[in-house]
Amino acid sequence: MVAEAPRPPSAEDDGLISGGRYRRMALAAFLAVSTVALVPLLLVTGVSYRQYRSAFESDLSNPMLRFAAAAQQSLGSFLSERLSALGMIMRDTPIEDLKNSAALERVLQTMEQSFGGIVDLGVIDETGIQVAYAGPFALEGRDYAEHKFFQQARVAGVSVSDVFMGYRNLPHLVLAIHKDLGGHHELVLRATVDTDVFHFLVRARTSRRPEQAAFCRRCHSLVVPPFADAFIINQDGVLQTPSRFYGDILGRSRLPPLPHSSEPALTEVVDARGQPLVVAYTQIQGSPFTLVVLSPRDATHAGLMSVRHDVIIFVVVSCLLIVTVVAAGTTYVVRRVHDADLKRAALYHKMEYTNKLAAIGRLGAGVAHEINNPLSIITQKGGLLKDLLTMSDELPPKTKMIDLTDSVLKSAERCGVITHRLLGFARHMDVQQESIDLDALLHEVFGFLEKEASYRNLRITFDCIGEVPHIVSDRGQLQQVFLNIINNAFAAVDDGGHIEIGIRQEETTDVAVSITDNGIGIPESQIPHIFDPFFTTKKGAGTGLGLSITYGIVQKLGGRIGVTSTVGKGTRFTVTLPLTHPAAGSSE
Repeated sequence: MVAEAPRPPSAEDDGLISGGRYRRMALAAFLAVSTVALVPLLLVTGVSYRQYRSAFESDLSNPMLRFAAAAQQSLGSFLSERLSALGMIMRDTPIEDLKNSAALERVLQTMEQSFGGIVDLGVIDETGIQVAYAGPFALEGRDYAEHKFFQQARVAGVSVSDVFMGYRNLPHLVLAIHKDLGGHHELVLRATVDTDVFHFLVRARTSRRPEQAAFCRRCHSLVVPPFADAFIINQDGVLQTPSRFYGDILGRSRLPPLPHSSEPALTEVVDARGQPLVVAYTQIQGSPFTLVVLSPRDATHAGLMSVRHDVIIFVVVSCLLIVTVVAAGTTYVVRRVHDADLKRAALYHKMEYTNKLAAIGRLGAGVAHEINNPLSIITQKGGLLKDLLTMSDELPPKTKMIDLTDSVLKSAERCGVITHRLLGFARHMDVQQESIDLDALLHEVFGFLEKEASYRNLRITFDCIGEVPHIVSDRGQLQQVFLNIINNAFAAVDDGGHIEIGIRQEETTDVAVSITDNGIGIPESQIPHIFDPFFTTKKGAGTGLGLSITYGIVQKLGGRIGVTSTVGKGTRFTVTLPLTHPAAGSSE
């Protein structure tokens, strides 16, 4: 029968070369690289968009606030100039002329030429009767005692009324100045302001050509006027000038109440129709009026929405490109690592197998001597049996022949045990989990070295502490581990030395095997390197692979190996193995 050649070790026999390990490696690398690439992109994009939005809103709000401030100044100046003119007339004009309609007409013409915007003038006495009037309406003798502007002027000295209809049945507002004549006599000089002029001061600022400013040019490109609407309301929210979208004069504006602010302010509100608006507003000093400038929020933010849409597309496309590149790169790198690990594992298994064959070679002399002894016995007993059968015609005694035959059979059986043990150790087998008695395994391994120990007069002792349970592991690989360590112990001790092999259970999950010798020891500086490949303390006699391979096998079996040593006193190797191999546990 032709013996089958030993199968070379395969990289797949290495438990570390598994798909799950590389999937985790690829996932970790993908997440790490993606995070490093995507987080800065998202942060920079977010900060840039926030800064752009802040600049955009500032660019949007500043023109509206500037318009509100300019309109506040214009309207305030308009009212204060005319109030000052009325005060000057009241102060410098004789009382008789003030009560004379003809003289009051001349004053009206003078004011119209100097200031403009005044429709008529009237003088009211302390009873509320208009005693003199100059203007286009027949209002002389009208009673204003119950009118708000008259009462306010008598109390505060100056009055700027809301826009109201009055006797003329037309929207107008009144400026009034009070003068106390003494002796319970007083006069109130009133002037009606042309509301068309008042409205023009507001509307004129919203009719600018949009090309005059960058903001207006942007709005014009979006087919949106620079400001959608501008108007004046009183303290009750009643329109004092017409609005493009919120009705005519003296109608309700349908805007929510605006917080009081003497300085131009910007806010966002929702009108009665549910439309969001950007509103700039300011109080007109010395009057009950509030100037309101507004634009629909969607229109004013159309440019921002376009930019946000572009930013979102940019971020999504960039993220997809980054993720695609990172995924492809990670897959490529992990595949290369996997290929390199396969080559490394194949080389490691080859070295492991070569080391095993080298160990067998070192055992050759002892095994040959071990086999020669029973072969000599077979030869001797066989020769004697032949002589007994050929030297006499009579058969030798039956008991003699049985003894000779039994001796031959025992010697042949001894040869078979020796060769079977050697072949079983040399044959490379797939990783096979089985229940192992460590004490019996260590005695079996020591059987390979028994003759060398006897020849060198080495004392080998076994110490099994307590009842040690069987472990589930790979018998062939454990044989190689302990053979390598015991061989090193043999090399470290002199003839007549002592080697102690101990077995004990640690906690409830591990079993520890210690191999202690009283040899030369290992310097402390060399201990961290003894498991490195090609590192050896045997001057010219070692390859430096034995302990490196031993360390790798123990790791693969789910165990750990440690060493303590004192120069001149000896070394102890401790191999700690789990009761159940991890691979065996995971397959159940």
